[in-house]
Amino acid sequence: MVEQTLRYRNDEPVNDPAVTFAAFADQSNATAVRIEPGEDARVLLPHLDRLALVEVNFPTYGDGRGYSAARILREHGYAGELRAVGDVLLDQLSHMRRCGFDSFAPQQPIAAEAAEKAFATWPDVYQKTVDGRPAIWAKRHSA
Repeated sequence: MVEQTLRYRNDEPVNDPAVTFAAFADQSNATAVRIEPGEDARVLLPHLDRLALVEVNFPTYGDGRGYSAARILREHGYAGELRAVGDVLLDQLSHMRRCGFDSFAPQQPIAAEAAEKAFATWPDVYQKTVDGRPAIWAKRHSA
């Protein structure tokens, strides 16, 4: 894997080694875990307070199950680093951020300038997000 981590937030990335989902249950002191496609992120909900990092693997760009894992974790209060790893493409960054990802470790390098442009591409969104931006419909009906 390429040693590149793009950050959406300004804090430093967590450098704890992520254990596999299966090993997480056996390691009561683990603070970082990696979710593979098909693994149920809801299993982590009782442990959110001890997790500093959750990596979600995207083995292919077309596998969208990691988006659901991110939403589940953020909607249940996970506030630690949520890192998308694997086949993460430039065009996906904005959508991943809206689902709660704040860190990205793509297999292929993405220029920081291109990533910043991708994050700023759609300042207004229609769907509810977990990144703090109000949806357009909420802006319209707030008055």
